[in-house]
Amino acid sequence: MHSKKRRSGFVILIEDNRQNAQATGEYLETQGYTVDYAYDGITGLHLASSNDYDAVVLDGALPGMDGLEVARRLRGEHKSNTPILMLTGRNTLNDKVAGLDMGADDYLCKPFDLRELNGRLRALIRRERRQVSREILTVGDLSFDTGTLAVTRAEQPLVLSPIGLRLLGILMRESPRVVSRSRLEREIWGEALPDSDTLRSHLYILRRTIDKPFDKPLMHTLPTAGYRLADLPMANKSNPATQAAAAIA
Repeated sequence: MHSKKRRSGFVILIEDNRQNAQATGEYLETQGYTVDYAYDGITGLHLASSNDYDAVVLDGALPGMDGLEVARRLRGEHKSNTPILMLTGRNTLNDKVAGLDMGADDYLCKPFDLRELNGRLRALIRRERRQVSREILTVGDLSFDTGTLAVTRAEQPLVLSPIGLRLLGILMRESPRVVSRSRLEREIWGEALPDSDTLRSHLYILRRTIDKPFDKPLMHTLPTAGYRLADLPMANKSNPATQAAAAIA
């Protein structure tokens, strides 16, 4: 592990193209980062799970073990909360959701501007370092301990990515008020705003995690207004007007 003083952060760059990795790493070092390198997924997983990095920059296509599997194992068996920025050559919504679903916090599509990479990394690291006082947040049977990051619903533990936890914290603190899309993006990414699919993908995964296994939805979308978490009365299925109102929520 490097002894160099951390300024912007200590990151690992997991990228099999050594030329690209060297160019990216040298740029990050000029921006104050300390950079470790791994050129395959197995080595990257070992280093990322063994060292105290501020962020992981992870290529999607890697020899030995692909980036999705590296992210899944970091979040799963290694219980890592280190922010993961995934680099991908694929630009479809399904590919982006797959990366976020495995635990990535953000992604950049290749080719990318190194200045944007720097901005995204700074935003992820800044939010990870920010200290918050411990709270026990509850909405209905959903509970979030901000100190231990434990989330449960109906006493069943739920697993969320770091970005998912931040989104959940914002929505639970504001409940039952509506939170706009622009505010959520600003709270999570600051000025380094992602593309239009990123927030939608994270909210899709959040909704699927906290609502899909349960009978009653807590997360509601209000078209043109935003999102809210609220324990609302169940719609009366025999009343078409009530059903329509519930659909809008």
